[in-house]
Amino acid sequence: MEAILTKELTKYYGKVRGITGLNLSVAEGEFFGFIGPNGAGKSTTIRSLLGLISPTSGEAKIFGRDIRTEKEAILAECGYLPSEAIFYPGMRVKDAIRLSADLRRKNCSEEAERLCERLKLDPSRKIDELSFGNRKKVGIVCALESNPRLLILDEPTGGLDPLIQHEFFEILRERNEKGTTVFLSSHVLSEIRRYCRRAAVIREGKLIACDSVEALSKTNARRVSVRGQVDLEGLDGLRDVTRTEGGVSFLYSGDMHPLLQRLAGSEIADLNVTEPDLEEIFLHYYQKEEA
Repeated sequence: MEAILTKELTKYYGKVRGITGLNLSVAEGEFFGFIGPNGAGKSTTIRSLLGLISPTSGEAKIFGRDIRTEKEAILAECGYLPSEAIFYPGMRVKDAIRLSADLRRKNCSEEAERLCERLKLDPSRKIDELSFGNRKKVGIVCALESNPRLLILDEPTGGLDPLIQHEFFEILRERNEKGTTVFLSSHVLSEIRRYCRRAAVIREGKLIACDSVEALSKTNARRVSVRGQVDLEGLDGLRDVTRTEGGVSFLYSGDMHPLLQRLAGSEIADLNVTEPDLEEIFLHYYQKEEA
């Protein structure tokens, strides 16, 4: 069964584009990444899936349930962490966590205690006194304490220190191994590479790629760094050219023969050709879409 299924899902805010014709399928039990720049439509997609906003057209289902007509049943099976969690003023951590459980009509005290201990969160503290990272921890506990069937996490690691980030992903990995579906929206591409099996890339409200992380990472482009003087004028396939006093660095996806001929006729002290990192590969997706 698909945990998430959308067909031509579209959302406009008046005349302003949110998402357009989104077709997405996430299988139950997947650890799925959702990637895109600011304003790409990631949060609009998530809010539409959860029934927090109404789509303009198209359809979407969570575990086979329609997001328009069965929102209450969907929310009962979902844990949601927004990019910025906001709480009632004056509350203590334990009060916010208990309120979240009460809204689900569940006793989650034991699991909440375990999560607070693993994330090093003091439940007696007032939320107003917490740092951004510690407020994020409160949101994580509220999202995870009921052991939901689907976790939808929007930029979850912002503000968390590296040790807590590691522990957080250990918790997600454990949940996923027990069958929980994880839908992770993130700007941190290393997180996607390390933890997700599949991912989708969204840009300007449209999906431009959806595949295994391994397949998305494959490219014929190479990062070329040259120490010395080389004339690149007229070469096809050049991107991200950075010149320094001692040489030049660039991404190259064209025919290698013209490049090698150009390099052979230049005064070069050193040459390095490597595969681009994941960040450069996904920038390549965005630039390719613009072309």
